[in-house]
Amino acid sequence: MKIIGRYAPTPSGRLHLGNIYAALLCWLSVRSRQGELLLRIEDLDTLRCTVENADLLKEDLLWLGLDWDREMPAQRTRSAYYEECLQRLSERGEVFPCWCTRGDLKNAANAPHASDGHPIYPGTCRALSAEEREIRLRKKPGIMRLAVPDEVIGFEDGNYGHYEENLQSECGAFILRRADGVFAYQLAVVADDIAGGVTEVVRGRDLLDSTPRQLYLYRLLGAEPPTYFHVPLLTAPDGRRLSKRDEDLDMGLLKLRYRPEELVGALAYAAGQLEKYEPISAGELVGIFDKKKVGRDDIAITLPDGK
Repeated sequence: MKIIGRYAPTPSGRLHLGNIYAALLCWLSVRSRQGELLLRIEDLDTLRCTVENADLLKEDLLWLGLDWDREMPAQRTRSAYYEECLQRLSERGEVFPCWCTRGDLKNAANAPHASDGHPIYPGTCRALSAEEREIRLRKKPGIMRLAVPDEVIGFEDGNYGHYEENLQSECGAFILRRADGVFAYQLAVVADDIAGGVTEVVRGRDLLDSTPRQLYLYRLLGAEPPTYFHVPLLTAPDGRRLSKRDEDLDMGLLKLRYRPEELVGALAYAAGQLEKYEPISAGELVGIFDKKKVGRDDIAITLPDGK
């Protein structure tokens, strides 16, 4: 079977070194098996994501030698397709409108919090009658949520092994479309991966707990899910998680100090692909790439002295 991977950056700011780390491993996984790599710009949040940032991230990827075979339409252009997927889910009777605010969820007596600190949806609006929903819909649109089963959904991650989650007790009904009409990440990413024929997803471990929700959407939409390989996150030398908001090691600064081979070499060493640091091109890594050498622990990245 042909391997089809994808890299899906969000143009909410300049790519930082952690983004590039994930992009490099995604690129190597596909290129080492003569697969096809897709680029998808995930710009659902049109207030924070700009076309200018999207152009910059493409320039940065190509500067590093990380090319792609096909670019998918940006998510901001895909609303009609997402609406079609939402309607297919709605026909199953599991999609319902919700008017609960974040404050309502935090204050709900029986709404525990997941490990990421977000409250688990207690099912408040699911219990509304059809008449009550109609009255509320006349006043304002609701968030569209997907009811989930009391069922453990698990999978074998290529790096972290078995992972499972009970969607009802550990997640609750999750959002498919916001009240302002913007489609949520979980629906958009699954819909786009289905449309692109994606067979493999390599991404950061911060998205590991999203996978059971996405697998459930694949099931409801009648599509075969890809395999998953989650990679550790890079942190700053002081242990802080890299963030676009903090401009930690972003590409604008890095390109002033380093050559592409120097950055790629540092990331390859951090990913266990080199026994010691040395400058190397992305293309030179293809023949030696070994997924088994990618670790599980987050990595405090240290770069060589630059210019």
